[in-house]
Amino acid sequence: MQNIRRGLSAFAVVSVGQMISILGSGMTQFALAIWIFQESGKATDFSLLAVTGFAPVVIFSPVAGALVDRWNRKFVMMISDLAAGLTTVAVLLLLASGRLEVWHLYVTNFLAGVGGAFQFPAYSAAITMMVPKEQYGRANGIVAMAGPASNILSPIFAAALLGPIGLKGIMLIDIISFTAAIGTLLFVVIPQPKRSTEGEQARSSLAKESMFGFKYIFTRPSLLGLQLMFFYINLVGSIGFTLQTPMILTFTGNNEDALAAVMSVGAFGGLLGGILLSAWGGPKRRIHGVLGGMALVGFFYQLLMALGHRLGTTLDWVILGSSGAVLFWSIANFASPFIITILNGSNQAIWQAKVPPDLQGRVFAARRWIAQITAPVGMLLAGPLADQITEPAMSGRTAFSQLFGPIVGTGPGTGMAVIYLFTGVLGILGALSGYLFPAIRNVEEIMPDHDVDLEELAEGAKA
Repeated sequence: MQNIRRGLSAFAVVSVGQMISILGSGMTQFALAIWIFQESGKATDFSLLAVTGFAPVVIFSPVAGALVDRWNRKFVMMISDLAAGLTTVAVLLLLASGRLEVWHLYVTNFLAGVGGAFQFPAYSAAITMMVPKEQYGRANGIVAMAGPASNILSPIFAAALLGPIGLKGIMLIDIISFTAAIGTLLFVVIPQPKRSTEGEQARSSLAKESMFGFKYIFTRPSLLGLQLMFFYINLVGSIGFTLQTPMILTFTGNNEDALAAVMSVGAFGGLLGGILLSAWGGPKRRIHGVLGGMALVGFFYQLLMALGHRLGTTLDWVILGSSGAVLFWSIANFASPFIITILNGSNQAIWQAKVPPDLQGRVFAARRWIAQITAPVGMLLAGPLADQITEPAMSGRTAFSQLFGPIVGTGPGTGMAVIYLFTGVLGILGALSGYLFPAIRNVEEIMPDHDVDLEELAEGAKA
């Protein structure tokens, strides 16, 4: 029994509990999306719901990281799960009393997002303490499977159960799933990290500790360079990803079945990527998984999305007919999460190996903030860029359309395809440029692992 509560066995128990919780939350989100559409039918309500869930990550991550390093990681994970569960309880009570309104979901989604801001650094740092460093890649692969698995199963389960038990019944299942997550955490032992020399030196006020993660990264060129790669790639990638749905619908004449076909394979790509990573562990030199993965996403996702319409209509698809473009888009949407899972798992393993465990809460929160802060910028740029610049430029016989028409095709939607083309090229060039900088390319050699005795390393260098 004691062995089950510690180490790899403990990690397996915790990961199962978290997967159950994510599945329950996915079912609730699917059912609530239907409820929102029935109540208002406004796309703005969906976008506001996404913003209220993302905003706490930006606002609270630095403070959350500092508190994760001060507090017990297991306790923080339990409180985060409990907070998310209580928001579901609140929504269920409002629904049962007939008082639930859309704005209530903005509030509860924001509160759940606050819990999520604590959950990521706590869970990431906990993995470091439960799993040997040579198994970090496999462990991150297992963690990565939870989201795609939920994306596949939660709509199926929710759709099947919505009729028999209704929204209230689905939310009750979600609440039970939270208790499963908390129960597994109660069962296992997650060791607290020993205080490192850097950790002792970093002890200060909460305000200073909240900024420590940024200071730690900015004073280490290899880690800063690595994180700036994500800063750039997330900006470029989010522009294209935001246009996926409108571009496919425009090309297919609002064919919802075509869109559903393309979107559905993405979850399978992420799931299979997680399975592969958990079995393989990722490339021996993890930086290849990061930079190579970024370049492959630019090629297999962004460029293939850009060229899908042209390829589908140019080649002789005797069997597929007009669905040739859908096939190419589906391949692209499968490849993207498949590669990104390995990319992110390789990156996570680098940071888990290099950053002392007692600093990982602050550092991981800061790196998440740096990586994700550009994504909303890309999302905001995508729409106006397509509507006001590239789509008008591709309509009619303009110099712009004559230049890019032979590449992406002609007609409505090709302006968005041009954006995909540009972001794909920029993504590939940006990723490959990382190899030009020794600080990034050799991060695994330059940065010592956190469990290496630095005094012995110095003595070895003198000898």
